[in-house]
Amino acid sequence: MDLNGLLNRLVKMFVRSAVDAGVDYAARRGKPEGKLTPEEREQAKTARNLARRAKDISKVTRRLWR
Repeated sequence: MDLNGLLNRLVKMFVRSAVDAGVDYAARRGKPEGKLTPEEREQAKTARNLARRAKDISKVTRRLWR
């Protein structure tokens, strides 16, 4: 594998991790996990599940249009 391919993979891994962290942060509305009320915690869990499903649907859609 050439250096350019390796660099691209590392950048994709970093961006994917950053996007996941951002989605989690947005789901919690910026609060730490310990300070969430049970209702907020359930809502954050629902938001994370919805984001995961949206990501899965986008993957399937990309595969269909190849």
